[in-house]
Amino acid sequence: VMMFGSLRVLLQVLWAQLLCGWVLGSELTFELPDNAKQCFYEDITVGTKCTLEFQVVTGGHYDVDCRLEDPDGTTLYKEMKKQYDSFTFTAAKNGTYKFCFSNEFSTFTHKTVYFDFQVGDDPPLFPNENRVTALTQMESACVSIHEALKSVIDYQTHFRLREAQGRSRAEDLNTRVAFWSIGEALILLVVSISQVVLLRSFFSDKKTTMTRVGS
Repeated sequence: VMMFGSLRVLLQVLWAQLLCGWVLGSELTFELPDNAKQCFYEDITVGTKCTLEFQVVTGGHYDVDCRLEDPDGTTLYKEMKKQYDSFTFTAAKNGTYKFCFSNEFSTFTHKTVYFDFQVGDDPPLFPNENRVTALTQMESACVSIHEALKSVIDYQTHFRLREAQGRSRAEDLNTRVAFWSIGEALILLVVSISQVVLLRSFFSDKKTTMTRVGS
């Protein structure tokens, strides 16, 4: 009974830790219109390790400008027309950090952008444990499950983005094929009508010539 009670407690701690890990990051998918710029802000304390990951899911050539600034306006990261990228840094100052995505170089194509801004590391799974002592077999299993579930979440996010990007490309290709088919049908119709009109003009000219000869 004590073993099952300990297992239940550890699973509850694991579940709470997973929820806490989700809260530590800012994850968002948004639409960025053409000739537009969207900025986001995050309050960060000095010494905190942060990671910014982004990817353009749909739109145009799947590229966007990205810029990250510290509270003093100093540029920490700047890339132009990137499809996806990842940047890790340690905050050197307390304050509000700003990162912006720009589609100002595009005149008519809007983009769908995904980003994940992770602030700080996950707290230990067992914060009250003395780290000098070795973990028990059950604690080690919980830590392994925790890390495996984090990997599963990352893989699921990655494949969702790949699926969304592939669907967008397929829909774009389907639209182009549809327009191309309509164009071919119109061209075929115009050519057919032209041939009928041309053949009728040949017979009409012959009939007029015979009538003149008979008269």
